Amino acid sequence: MTKKPLVVLTGPTAVGKTKASIGLAKAIGGEIISADSMQVYEYMDIGSAKIRPEEMQGVPHYLVDELKPWEEFHVVRFQQMAKKAMEQIYANGHIPIVVGGTGFYIQALLYDIDFTETPKDDTYREQLETLAKEKGSLYLHDMLKAVDEKSAEDIHANNVKRVIRALEYYHQTGEKMSEHNEEERQKESPYEFTYFVLDAPREKLYERIDQRVDLMMEEGLVDEVKHLKELGCTRDMVSMQGLGYKEILDYLDGICSLEEAVYRIKRDTRHFAKRQLTWFRRERQVTWIHKDVYDYDEENILKAMISHLEGRIC
Repeated sequence: MTKKPLVVLTGPTAVGKTKASIGLAKAIGGEIISADSMQVYEYMDIGSAKIRPEEMQGVPHYLVDELKPWEEFHVVRFQQMAKKAMEQIYANGHIPIVVGGTGFYIQALLYDIDFTETPKDDTYREQLETLAKEKGSLYLHDMLKAVDEKSAEDIHANNVKRVIRALEYYHQTGEKMSEHNEEERQKESPYEFTYFVLDAPREKLYERIDQRVDLMMEEGLVDEVKHLKELGCTRDMVSMQGLGYKEILDYLDGICSLEEAVYRIKRDTRHFAKRQLTWFRRERQVTWIHKDVYDYDEENILKAMISHLEGRIC
């Protein structure tokens, strides 16, 4: 059976994926699926650096503005929604282009990773949730580090749900979640895929991150978070754990000054970009597009990607 084509365009936050993805979609007859854990939510536009309708240039986008901020969004739901979007794109006679920086989501889709092996253990999970409330997320993260150091490296301490899932998996199976995921990654992809990673020198990337955060503040990130609070969004929701949102919540709740909140957003976004790059370096069959090699010229970068795709999927 002939495999269906799939293009992945990823890279660290603020590297310029959005602009590159539109050029690529128009050139190859593609439609875009967002692999971003925040852009899927309505009302969360500024902090997620969500693509604006006018920037889409008529290219259909999926998994953007599809959920309310109080709804759950995790890797399994992403996988389900993305597969449904792909069916629609193939039916339209187009090529799906998965765009975003959440490497775990991309991997789950690309290799059709199975997350159904272990049932959830409510009692143990409740114990862990209580521990997180009483002793904090770092305590739980240290528990994970003790049994599965690799998973602890991959999962941020603030992502309590994923920390709990990894601990739960170990508790139920005696196996490390990281080893299970590694085995799943060795599976052959059901797609004829090309996996691009956009990159830029670190100092350039950090500069872009700082500029983006300053722009978010100018565009009204504080008002956006105020509006979310008015809608009933609280810090224990998955959506409000996103970079930029939890820090501004702290400011609004009087936990820190605005200056401190902005500093933390910039610092933590830089750390996040570093973790993203570590993830992408471990992936197989990746084509790196180093923007400095092309003098940051968008046209040349697009030409390089199209040249790579010729004879493969178009």
